[in-house]
Amino acid sequence: MRNPVLGVAACCGLAIGMMATALAQTRPGYTVPGPVTDRDKAPQMQVREVSTQPDGTRNYVIIFGKGDHVMSGLTEWAQEAGIGGAHLTAIGAFSSAHFGWFEKDRKAYRDILVNQQNECIGLIGDIGLVNGKPALHVHGSVGLPDGSVRGGHLIEAVAWPTLEVFVTVPPHPLVKHEDAETSLDLFALDAAK
Repeated sequence: MRNPVLGVAACCGLAIGMMATALAQTRPGYTVPGPVTDRDKAPQMQVREVSTQPDGTRNYVIIFGKGDHVMSGLTEWAQEAGIGGAHLTAIGAFSSAHFGWFEKDRKAYRDILVNQQNECIGLIGDIGLVNGKPALHVHGSVGLPDGSVRGGHLIEAVAWPTLEVFVTVPPHPLVKHEDAETSLDLFALDAAK
């Protein structure tokens, strides 16, 4: 027989956790980590598999056009292609970029907004499975007209005029699990067999 007091305590704990997450989500200047859910925001994106190695490793090139949303497009491609793990690099330019800097006490990213044309000096990242679905983790930096640099964890960027992404997909999936201390999805290599 279930203990009703424990059931109420569990429900209260869950409700408090959900309220804390909701407060962090609505706090101006911060973005809570979570999956990219936007779709159909990269209509000009082009994808081509350029090689397959004897061990099954596949290499892709993904080209974004003017106005394409990068994280949205990459996530949609990874889901549709069934990518179970990958690493990527990219260069190009953006009309705007939204980076973040993770504050461990808030379990949220402090927003770093770049609302002007910029050169994507570089992006580097990975794709891992979170609850069976591909999830991206990308960091990058951009150069501004005066030569200064901004960057961090990429939340979203809009390509202009292009972004050239090179993706390597190994033959075995890479799995991530939520880390209780940070609420971030981190690799669990023992689960990636």
